[in-house]
Amino acid sequence: MRIVLTVVAKDFDALQEALPHALEAVAASGSPVADTEILGAGAADIFFEHDDPVIAKARAEDAVERAKADICVQLAEHRKKRLLIADMDSTIVGCECLDELADFAGMRREVAQITERAMRGELAFEDALRERVAMIAGLPLADLQRCFDERVRLNPGARTLVATMAANGARCVLVSGGFHAHWGNKLIDDGVALTGHVAEPILGRDAKLHTLRAEAAGFGVSMADTLAVGDGANDVDMVTAAGLGVAYRAKPVLGGQADAKLDYADLTALLYFQGYGADRFVTG
Repeated sequence: MRIVLTVVAKDFDALQEALPHALEAVAASGSPVADTEILGAGAADIFFEHDDPVIAKARAEDAVERAKADICVQLAEHRKKRLLIADMDSTIVGCECLDELADFAGMRREVAQITERAMRGELAFEDALRERVAMIAGLPLADLQRCFDERVRLNPGARTLVATMAANGARCVLVSGGFHAHWGNKLIDDGVALTGHVAEPILGRDAKLHTLRAEAAGFGVSMADTLAVGDGANDVDMVTAAGLGVAYRAKPVLGGQADAKLDYADLTALLYFQGYGADRFVTG
């Protein structure tokens, strides 16, 4: 099978440090390198033949671990995805929105502790969401707008990721929350303040997987042509079901099951993983 190992580092110097280790890992697997292509200042593809991508991935991860680079090992075919499903909080945006809302209600520490446990898979997401929303009952709606204006910011590379994939015909869907579409939970209010309740059914782990499958079917693409990215326990099912599932700054419960992890690079690494060169990036 033709395999591609993509290495993404923070800059050219870091890439030059990581590449020799990656090449050594490929050689150690008994597979001669067929080709190497520089995709950008901090990214490169290494193509080779191998019977087992899982073994190749494990060796490459060990090899570049100290170089602080992210890698993706996958079949060379079906690299460019036609559907992107992305989690929102701590993935596309750089915060947990409920934690930030709780700060306005004077409950940040208490809510953030529950958020962390839910993200690690220690609590059922639906129950944790209901509990957290109840803790911010009475928060004026004006504070929701203040929170959005003052606290919610896109993570680096998010805008370029979506703009580039959309420009190349891919559909982009936000699950949590738009992109082309968005699916998310709705906090109930009385016209003045939050009531402390959330609309049912709650969009959780099962619903995210359902959204991935439904969007793929609706858009007429196979699961092999899908890309999912998230950071917590409620993203596990959609990430593992996607053609390429990526864990972004993720909790161990997700990072250990994803096809690839982004621990260092920004979200444009998802474009490099698909074979896009930096010269093809579209900035929003």
